[in-house]
Amino acid sequence: MSTNPYAVPPHEQPPAPEPYLQPRQPSRAVPRVISALGGVLLTPVALGLVIYGGSRLQRTYAQAYTVGEEPLGLILLIVGGLLLLGVALLGALSGLGPVLGGLIWGVVPGLTTLLGGQSVMSTMYDLGGRELGVGLVTWLIMGALFGSGFLLVGAGLVGTLTRRRTTRL
Repeated sequence: MSTNPYAVPPHEQPPAPEPYLQPRQPSRAVPRVISALGGVLLTPVALGLVIYGGSRLQRTYAQAYTVGEEPLGLILLIVGGLLLLGVALLGALSGLGPVLGGLIWGVVPGLTTLLGGQSVMSTMYDLGGRELGVGLVTWLIMGALFGSGFLLVGAGLVGTLTRRRTTRL
């Protein structure tokens, strides 16, 4: 007979841990829904403000070589940038929001424009109206909307990957 109190005889199995003693993983449904809704609803507002504010600043700069005379455009540009930052920060809740917002409002319209040609451009101009349409078409032609979409997708992926890491540096 062994004197080791932890030795288990070969015919006996160690008791299985009770399932209710396992720590329960909290549900991720609510953060995912909040992030997804925020990404889908805030991204077009933020991009619209940035595009409209930038269009106003561009028009003022073209006329007077200064942007200081257009405070509304500057304010809209800053507010839109802060909203885009908020969408990117939704990746801390769930990566779904920035990924959806970036794909729906950046990558897909950018690809459609780059592959669609003039008919897509005229439709975007008609949808946006005068100033927003000019800004939107400019962003689409330059690839800025496409790049913004990829940046949001990247923010969502980074949020997801950092949350899944078990060891922190």
